[in-house]
Amino acid sequence: MVKMIEVEAKAKINNFDDVRDKIEKLGAKLVKIEHQEDLYFNSPIVDFADTDEALRIRKTNTDTENNLFITYKGPKIDKKSKTREEIEMEIEDKEKCRKIFKHLGFVEAREVIKDREIFKYKNYELSLDHVKGLGPYMEIEILVEDGTDYNDAQKGLFDLFAKLGITDNFERTSYLELLENKN
Repeated sequence: MVKMIEVEAKAKINNFDDVRDKIEKLGAKLVKIEHQEDLYFNSPIVDFADTDEALRIRKTNTDTENNLFITYKGPKIDKKSKTREEIEMEIEDKEKCRKIFKHLGFVEAREVIKDREIFKYKNYELSLDHVKGLGPYMEIEILVEDGTDYNDAQKGLFDLFAKLGITDNFERTSYLELLENKN
């Protein structure tokens, strides 16, 4: 199995409509609109806040489908973006998975709820996120094989942000951390 690295950056934005117009003018295509509910867990062995890891169950809903995933995100591997290993698999039952995690000692940390518009541009995925309790953000990501020089992919992310007129307000902190820091 090939280990994949998620090269990702996000920025706080002010206006969805302006950014959406720029994304469409760039030639990106809307792939789907979905509602996401992410339930995060903390490890019984180490504090994921200290190790910069994440474990979640994600429920996604669109007009045509509902899906459930378990996602593990490894620690960030650079100081500029949110580049990290990501392992994800589809599951059938959120409550059974939640019970398994609890029996293994994992503790529910927090739920993050967002509505996401997902666009595709070349090999990049662009997302406009409205995060409950945080407001509007934009994420751009690309998956690369581990061992690949991810610096080119990272440069491509920031070049794409610049083409959209976004040159500041970048955020390396996860939505989970942003919500936790808000309290």
